[in-house]
Amino acid sequence: MLNTSKRAWRVLFGSVLVSLLTACSPLKVLNALTPSSTFIKTRDIAYGSDPRQQLDVYQPRQVVPGAPVVVFFYGGSWNSGSRRDYDFVGEALASRGMVVVLADYRLYPQVRYPVFLEDAARAVAWTHQHIGDFGADPQRLFLMGHSSGAYNAAMLALDPRLLEEVGLTPQIIKGWIGLAGPYDFLPIRNPEVRPVFFYPDSPPDSQPINHVSRGAPPALLIASNDDSLVNPRRNTGGLASKLRAAGVPVQAFYFSCTSHATLVAALSRPLRALAPVLDRVSGFVESTPTQ
Repeated sequence: MLNTSKRAWRVLFGSVLVSLLTACSPLKVLNALTPSSTFIKTRDIAYGSDPRQQLDVYQPRQVVPGAPVVVFFYGGSWNSGSRRDYDFVGEALASRGMVVVLADYRLYPQVRYPVFLEDAARAVAWTHQHIGDFGADPQRLFLMGHSSGAYNAAMLALDPRLLEEVGLTPQIIKGWIGLAGPYDFLPIRNPEVRPVFFYPDSPPDSQPINHVSRGAPPALLIASNDDSLVNPRRNTGGLASKLRAAGVPVQAFYFSCTSHATLVAALSRPLRALAPVLDRVSGFVESTPTQ
């Protein structure tokens, strides 16, 4: 009874905080409430010549030799976003022993599909080559993203051509994690996204669900039942079904106390009571075989 009451109180507190965040700049508030004592941050590392081709690395204060590394891509409909808004993600994963890479990438209107994916591939190539200097094992490399960032992670994991362009293959990826990702979204309904993918001539090749193959890396897919922006059953459910049919290990979870935005916010310390997103992610990373 006590545990139930305590959880109910935490959920209520989280709901009140969500309401407050809607009146402020939510990511800045979450970052302001994020402790810096659990990680060491190395900023502004260039993986290319463009100002948007930079990344930050978060190391746990106590790095265990051979720690896993997670490359995280944020969302924003491929036309907005900054790695500086996601300290709470770096802190959350670093607090569970992971070394974390948060990468910026070029956005529309500067670029369109598939150029931002080429940037993402370059960030992964940098990670694979240099992350050993930060105490992580490049053989334990995971990709992760939220919303359009989950799309980026999915495409790198499923379309081998992207990593081949930087001299790698999807086999370097031990697993990937998608939060509220759009994996099957043609025809495009969002007017902000249409020009990114050359609507109405959006290429079917741009859809992650069309690149599923038997050799794809294991996946953890998480979505919100009440997501009004990205249909969870079509996208998360559809991709999970296709991966299973191809014999690819996949876990899929749907949470009811989160929305499209608060699914990733649930990684932050103030909102973890909303859903066990961090527990699912850390459990997936820890349990995925290295060979």
